[in-house]
Amino acid sequence: MSPVAFAPAKINLFLHVGAPGADGFHPLCSLMAFADVGDRVVLHEADALSVRVHGPFAGMLAGEGDNLVLRAARALIARARGPQPLIGLSLEKLLPVAAGLGGGSSDAGAALRVLRTALGVQVDDVELEAIAASLGADGAACLWGRPVLAQGRGELLTPAPVLPTIEAVLVNPRVEVATPAVYKAFDAIGRFGDVEPPPLPPAFESVEELAAWLGMMRNDLEAPAVGLAPEIGDVLATLADERETLIARMSGSGATCFAICSSDIEADALAERVVAMRPGWWTVRCRLGGPWPES
Repeated sequence: MSPVAFAPAKINLFLHVGAPGADGFHPLCSLMAFADVGDRVVLHEADALSVRVHGPFAGMLAGEGDNLVLRAARALIARARGPQPLIGLSLEKLLPVAAGLGGGSSDAGAALRVLRTALGVQVDDVELEAIAASLGADGAACLWGRPVLAQGRGELLTPAPVLPTIEAVLVNPRVEVATPAVYKAFDAIGRFGDVEPPPLPPAFESVEELAAWLGMMRNDLEAPAVGLAPEIGDVLATLADERETLIARMSGSGATCFAICSSDIEADALAERVVAMRPGWWTVRCRLGGPWPES
């Protein structure tokens, strides 16, 4: 069986974003969890290092020759001793692209994990995290797929409080939203958030407690993203109107939104109804938390 690694969708349960610094980067504070749905990276023999993309969203990466998976592989293999291994990577793209799910960073993290194990590259966790962080703001958080509180540019990580079982529904209106465009709109609005970490309990005892606490938080990129893609507002309104939804929010810079429900039965019912009402949307039932098994 070929070595495989799971690349879970990243969900920003909240995302507070501050004013840009002199370097143009925005400080942030975000509680991140990971879904049990995502992409898959498989290692196989090849004549030269390459990435083969397939799956329902492969077309959204067409023409992207130097993607994050390939960059991650090159960075790790450069640290390996001996001859260049004859390997390739297959990326099964099951998550939409430019969707606020950290897909590229999670794919890169999966590639780093599977390559380190399969090739026996002598790189410790700290160095692997440094490679992941060099690939993007979500890189370090997405490497292990564990719930974390992220600060700085996203590279300063502390363990999240203990989370309850989170039954959720992910919905994307099949609209791509470019992160730079959202940040540009965010800067134009000029309502910058406080990025000091909010008081966090050591554990949330129930999903209802978590949802109530999240209701006091926000996603500062939601308003500018909705301004660029009103379909996101339609998704949020649809989810918020359903009785099963404890809280609905956008993840990352959009366009994917999530709804948290009190049970698997409630989440199943919500997902089925959204699919019936809006069959053109990408709607997926999932559980949030992590880390999840590799296959």
